[in-house]
Amino acid sequence: MRLWPASLFGRTAAILGLAFLVFQIAALALVAVTILKPMALRSADDLAGLMVLSVQTWVELPPETRPYFERELAVHHHLLIKRVDAPLAARADSFLNSSYIEQSLSRRTGQDIVLKAGENGWVWAEMRMGGHLIRIGFERDRYGVQSPLAAVGLVSLGALLTWLTALVMVRRISRTLVRLGSAAGEVGQGQMPQPLPESGATELVSLTRAFNRMANEVQALLANRTTLLAGISHDLRTPIARMRLALAMLPQDADARLIGQIEHDLEEMNRLIGSFLELSRGLQAEPVQMLDLNVLLDELAEDARRGGGVVEWKAQNACLAAVGPNSLRRVVSNLIENALRYGNHQPITLECLCTPGVAKIRIMDRGPGIPPDQIEAVFRPFYRLETSRNKATGGSGLGLSIAQQLAQANHWQVLLLPRAGGGLSAEVHIPIMPSVIEKA
Repeated sequence: MRLWPASLFGRTAAILGLAFLVFQIAALALVAVTILKPMALRSADDLAGLMVLSVQTWVELPPETRPYFERELAVHHHLLIKRVDAPLAARADSFLNSSYIEQSLSRRTGQDIVLKAGENGWVWAEMRMGGHLIRIGFERDRYGVQSPLAAVGLVSLGALLTWLTALVMVRRISRTLVRLGSAAGEVGQGQMPQPLPESGATELVSLTRAFNRMANEVQALLANRTTLLAGISHDLRTPIARMRLALAMLPQDADARLIGQIEHDLEEMNRLIGSFLELSRGLQAEPVQMLDLNVLLDELAEDARRGGGVVEWKAQNACLAAVGPNSLRRVVSNLIENALRYGNHQPITLECLCTPGVAKIRIMDRGPGIPPDQIEAVFRPFYRLETSRNKATGGSGLGLSIAQQLAQANHWQVLLLPRAGGGLSAEVHIPIMPSVIEKA
C-alpha cells in the first residue's frame, strides 16, 4: 500500500496538510502556555483569595450579622458560605483550573484543601477556621475558566481556508502540467495534439505557448522528413525499374551468375526503399477489430517456416484482443525476422499469454542478446550493434524502429528482455478488457 502520493497535487496537498497540522499544534501549544495557563492561575488565585477572606470575615463577624454577610456574598460574588458539622465525601470532578484553586487555597490556609462535589453544579471547599468547619462554594460554570474554543475554531478555520486555497491553486497548475504531459506523449507518437489554451499565470502562459510552438515545429519537421524520404524513394525506384528492364533485355549468353547478383541487389534496394517509405508515412494507427492472437501467430509461424526458419509454437486457448491486425502483423513479423536473423541459427520460440488486462506475445531466441545499455538505442532508425548486428549480417536497421513506432501508435508496448539461459525475449504487451478474457 502506497502511503505517500505520487502525483504533484497529492504530494503538495499532503505537505501543506502536514504543515498546517504542525502549525495548528504549535499555535494551540502557544495559546495554552501564554494565555490559558496564566489566565487559569490568575483566576484560581483571585477566587482562592476571595474565598479565604470571606471565611475569615464570616468567622470574625458577630453571629447576628452573619446572615446579612452571607446574603451579600451570594448576591454580589455568587459564593455560598455556611458552617457544617461534617465534611463532604465526594470529590469534585476536575475542570480546567480546579487543581490551581486547590493549590492556592492550601497555600493560603496551610491546610490540605480538596474541592468537593455539590448539587446543581456547585463546588465546595471546606476549611477549619476559628474553631469552626466552614464550607464555602461557587458555581463551577461561573468561576471555572472555559477553554477558548472560539479562538481555537477561528485559528483552525483560517488554516483550513488557507489550505483549501493553496490546493485550488496547485490543482490549476497540476492540470496544466497534466495537459502538457498528455500532449507531449501525442507529439512523441507523431500525432498533432490540439493547441493548448494559453491562459493563467504569465509563467504558465509562456510555457504553454512555447510547447504549442514546439509541437508545430516538430510536425513541420516530420512533414519535411516525409516529403524528403518519399521524394528520394520515388526518384530511386525509377532508375531501378530501368535497370531491371535493361537486365531483361540482355542477350541470352550473358553471365547468369552476374545477372542474379544484380537482381538480388536491386531487390534489396527496393526493399530498403519500401522501408523508407513506410517510415516516412508516420506509421499511424489503424481501425481495430476483435482478433484471436493465436490465429495470427499461427499464420506468422507458418510464414517463417516457409522461409526456412525453425519456429517452436503451439497454440493455447483463444486470446481475444481488439487490435489493428495489419499493424500487429507487421510488429510481430519484424520481431520474428530479427529473432531468426540474430538467433545463432537456433530455433526460436513463440508464446501468447493472456493475463487480466494485458496480452503478452513473446518471441524468444538463443542469440547473443543485447547489452542493457543498448536496449533503447536499438529502437533508433538505422542503428546497429557493431559486434553482432553489422552490415554483413544485419538488415537496414529499421525493423525495431518501425515495430516500436507502430506499437506506440496503437498504444501497445514493445520490450526487449534478457532470456533465461541466454538469448533475447522480445515482448509485445497489448491492453485487453477483463471481460474479453472471461469470454474467451
